Amino acid sequence: MKNRYFCSSPYLNVYETATTKSNLSSQILYGEKFQIVQKKKNFLKVRSIYDKYVGFIKVGHFNKKMNQTHKVSVLKSKIYSKPLRRFGTKKFLPFSSEIEFLEKKNNFVKFEKNKWVNFNELEIIKKRNIDFTKILKLFLGCKYKWGGKSFDGIDCSALLQIFYKFNNKFFPRDTIDQVKIKKGFINKKVFKKGDIIFWKGHVAICLNANSLIHAYGPRKKVLIMPIRKTIKLIERTANLKILKVISI
Repeated sequence: MKNRYFCSSPYLNVYETATTKSNLSSQILYGEKFQIVQKKKNFLKVRSIYDKYVGFIKVGHFNKKMNQTHKVSVLKSKIYSKPLRRFGTKKFLPFSSEIEFLEKKNNFVKFEKNKWVNFNELEIIKKRNIDFTKILKLFLGCKYKWGGKSFDGIDCSALLQIFYKFNNKFFPRDTIDQVKIKKGFINKKVFKKGDIIFWKGHVAICLNANSLIHAYGPRKKVLIMPIRKTIKLIERTANLKILKVISI
């Protein structure tokens, strides 16, 4: 595929329209593939290969070739300019970024010229981790950010999608599409670990029979809350009832 590029920044902001003043709709993480649909002034209309999400990114330099071999398995992996602790930079690769293993030295992995990360913070691309609680809890305390997909900010649908992405499975980007992906229940009364609760424009994941985790806009962060209390709170403050409950 000639029209295929790889994100070479920790992440790229994807906007609804061709201006940074428009709403952020999503992000493309390091190593993710995308196609260019159209060029418009200083912006590119692109389509993500992973979830077919379409939006606008700023024109920049992107990798045309990359053989991803490993992925970041921690919330954020510090980038080093040399394979030594004292050469740490202020930049990080987000969780689920995909890199090409070029060289290993001093327990660091080189993935680009003068760019290294800690080997212990990586997994091979094919490795799966079905422990969704461990993955979702990595983001506890991260700020809520509409369209965000990283440690710098994440929204509710991305928090769910990132689990599937890490496990090399397709899952839609937005709740309007996520709610349609599986059959489920509308009037569920008893919840269990792995239940995914959808409201209009919002989603949360049950960690057990009593608690859920979500990126919650009103609280401006990712947090764990009691299931029953959250359902009542959302109904009272947003006038929203549960649309559907599916299993992860």
